[in-house]
Amino acid sequence: MHAGSLPGAEELYDSAPCGLLLAEPDGQVIAANRTLCTWLRCSREDLAGRKRFQDLLTVGGRMFWHTHLQPLLQMQPSVAEVKLELRRPDAAPLPVMVNIARQGANGAKLLHIAIFVAEDRHKYERELLLQRKRAEELSAQHARDQQNIVDARSEAEDRATFAEQLVGVVSHDIRNPLSVVHMSTILLERGISPEQQQQVVDRIKRAVARMQHLISDLLDFSQARLGRGLSIRKRQCDLQQAIADGVLELAIAFPDHSLRHERQGEGDIEADPERIVQAVGNLVANAANHGAKGELITVRSEFGESRFCVTVHNQGKPIPPDILPQLFEPMVRGAAPGASQGVGLGLFIVREIARGHGGMVRVRSDESGTAFTIELPRG
Repeated sequence: MHAGSLPGAEELYDSAPCGLLLAEPDGQVIAANRTLCTWLRCSREDLAGRKRFQDLLTVGGRMFWHTHLQPLLQMQPSVAEVKLELRRPDAAPLPVMVNIARQGANGAKLLHIAIFVAEDRHKYERELLLQRKRAEELSAQHARDQQNIVDARSEAEDRATFAEQLVGVVSHDIRNPLSVVHMSTILLERGISPEQQQQVVDRIKRAVARMQHLISDLLDFSQARLGRGLSIRKRQCDLQQAIADGVLELAIAFPDHSLRHERQGEGDIEADPERIVQAVGNLVANAANHGAKGELITVRSEFGESRFCVTVHNQGKPIPPDILPQLFEPMVRGAAPGASQGVGLGLFIVREIARGHGGMVRVRSDESGTAFTIELPRG
């Protein structure tokens, strides 16, 4: 090719495969090549002396120019590979990479700007970001799945351990009343006096009652721990009278203890009276088993402004502080020597009954005695 057939400098400038722009330090456009005008769908006259470089950018690009590019060009001679977007009429913004050099002599340093289309690069970057986000989501899901597996395994191990312990405790606790029934039937078969027969029959009744109570606790536990929670059937009721009647029955069930019911306030409340009486019975049984023998057990029920409270108080040694946090968990028993009656579900069931009513149960234990209080909302 002859030198005369080569394009001149102006043609090279205009037909360069990149946008070229000459601008004042403030961004005012002095000249632009044909390639850039084609991209922007405008003429040279639309740019030179009428537009600033930053006017060609999207809103985000203009903010970046004012906050980063312009201050940076005042401190250093050039910036390279800045990702921006050019505004185009009736078209989507054009992703570009921009290089800017501050050049000139005698203090008149102009901005020489080279602009390269980066649509493919933009697509690749966006795809990479999407894939990275997807990978992070999959990694997070994998971590959650792994944690769920660990939690499920731990829960299964806890259930297996608990079931093993429960079977051991139940077999022990149900063996005692069964032994009473078995020995009593042997005595009846041998033939005894009518007075002795009545004593044996009473002993059998108490043993059967203990087994019935144990079975009831186990059924409630299976509902609360393994099912959908205890069944609570609320209705408007005279809870004070229900508790008073329950205390009379408990006095017969625990003849070795004195029971006293103190009540304050009257009125109806929405609750399940059978469940509340059951909870009071569990607390009285706990007081009888773990409190001082023969001492008074007080049941106090009272209406407050917004809550109904029932407290069971007994004398005896305080509950050890290290036991208190786990006291309402299943199979946790008090530390009183010889007080091992029951499968250790009574206080757990009390807590579940209170929760089923939207309430709570709390305990206070010191030298003055031990008091369990069930609090129920009145509304």
